[in-house]
Amino acid sequence: MADLNLTGVAKSYGDVNVLRDIDLDITSGEFIVFVGPSGCGKSTLLRMIAGLEQISGGTLQIGGEVMNDIPPSQRGIAMVFQSYALYPHMTVRDNMAFALKIAGKSAAEIKEATDRAGKMLQLTPYLDRLPKALSGGQRQRVAIGRAIVRDPKVYLFDEPLSNLDAALRVATRIEIAQLKASMPDRTMIYVTHDQTEAMTLADRIVVLAGGGIAQVGAPLDLYERPMTEFVAQFIGSPAMNLLPGKVAEVGETTVVNLDGGGVAHVAIPTRPGDEGMVVNVGARPEDMRLAEGEAVFEGVVDLTEALGEVTLYYFGTNDAENKSPVIAKLPGIQTGMTGKSVRLTADPQSMHLFHEGRSLLYRD
Repeated sequence: MADLNLTGVAKSYGDVNVLRDIDLDITSGEFIVFVGPSGCGKSTLLRMIAGLEQISGGTLQIGGEVMNDIPPSQRGIAMVFQSYALYPHMTVRDNMAFALKIAGKSAAEIKEATDRAGKMLQLTPYLDRLPKALSGGQRQRVAIGRAIVRDPKVYLFDEPLSNLDAALRVATRIEIAQLKASMPDRTMIYVTHDQTEAMTLADRIVVLAGGGIAQVGAPLDLYERPMTEFVAQFIGSPAMNLLPGKVAEVGETTVVNLDGGGVAHVAIPTRPGDEGMVVNVGARPEDMRLAEGEAVFEGVVDLTEALGEVTLYYFGTNDAENKSPVIAKLPGIQTGMTGKSVRLTADPQSMHLFHEGRSLLYRD
């Protein structure tokens, strides 16, 4: 079993607190993805689990054993880094076999392990090649194979696809998903900035921000039921629109008079006495549509981006005080819309309601 438990884990460098009060339980066999803005401590937390960074406070347990002072080599963990870190003078097989040779494994054991990893990662034809003769995606697979041959309890991936081009990222992401499916009893923890990687690979996503955990949940749970404005805007691309206003009518469906003049009917309940509450209505760009009647938002299109299957409409990009323009993601190719006034609405079930940065869905 490779259950992993972090309790009150903290990391500081002198007086600078990078992470604090990290409580997280990871079940054996889970694929966990850490996401968050740059500098939030994703890679630091991963390195603390690996033993490459000292834990300043709290405890880390793997399989019920406290690992705080256990050397990295004895934690049953293998790590795949952003850079391939392959030995250029060694063949693919020798790169994958290096750790096994250091561990004193027999030649037969090493050949069996490298053959198995090569087959699993479709590297068999390349086992006798040097890294310079491989593509970027193949080199990253070798780095993953070097982890596989050690047969660890826990795999750690630190942005392993960030050096690949778009097509290779897709292909290698699929290979990692297939790798996980072939090893259902192995725990994997993955750090990424890429929304698609997080949403498609993870059993659960851990959103880190401000030195702590902002929310943990299944990808669609975070997308559909974010606890805070931060999570709502971080999960999903383009980011969720936040439209300020005040509660006009309470009940199972809340009516909000928006500052921009629109009216939103949001299928989130409010209570008597909430009238006049200052709120932000959240509407994802992909949930917005052209309004025939009452509109949630009306504005002049500043810019359009035709992406083929959809077109992005941008509003408010010329407003120096508006750091977050409103974006609508509408189906099809729309041309000649720049400079035109457009009225938009969204389904009450798809909109969100935030007060002081927190979703009213989670109000006590």
